[in-house]
Amino acid sequence: MSNYVITIARTCGSGGSYVGEELKKKLGINLYEQDILQIASEDSGISMELFARSDEELKKNPLFRFSKYIYRGDLIPPSSSEFTSEENLFNYQAKVLKELAEKESYIVIGRCADFVLDGTTNLIRVFICADKDDRINTEAERLQVSAREAKERIEKVDKKRNEHYKYFTGNDRENMANYDICLNTSVLPYEKCADAIIDYMKLRLE
Repeated sequence: MSNYVITIARTCGSGGSYVGEELKKKLGINLYEQDILQIASEDSGISMELFARSDEELKKNPLFRFSKYIYRGDLIPPSSSEFTSEENLFNYQAKVLKELAEKESYIVIGRCADFVLDGTTNLIRVFICADKDDRINTEAERLQVSAREAKERIEKVDKKRNEHYKYFTGNDRENMANYDICLNTSVLPYEKCADAIIDYMKLRLE
């Protein structure tokens, strides 16, 4: 089989990263999440600190939720005053995702990867969700906070992720038509979700 990429979008507290870890173990391929920022920093020469805080800075912009950038695949040149803008930092992350897809099979969590890699050969786009009560319980236990605090967190994180996705893609992140397979971890444990993704991948790619 030629290279393939599995992208995982997820609701907060649903365990998308855990499903990714299970896939990594079963398939023996790399899993990328925050690592993409470091690779993009090295590729662009822009400091890791700027990449690390870029999402938060963008989301503080009051125009963020009312405007769109929509990624087109272009890079802003170093001579431009916009070279280190949040938009160009996204462009470099997208560049890394595309270049990796040419070199290896991998799994990636978030990063609007389902949109960025659209058209890539052997792309499997996954969405992981869970019932809200289960997500609250998972986050409360993971962070050792109250159920109320966990509920506030998952709502805040999902809102930010949805706004971020909308800004760079023009699409709705939780529109299931964006994905090839959607799984509920309240119904299937993480390992079984990974098995289901692998089974789907085999049916489609082999």
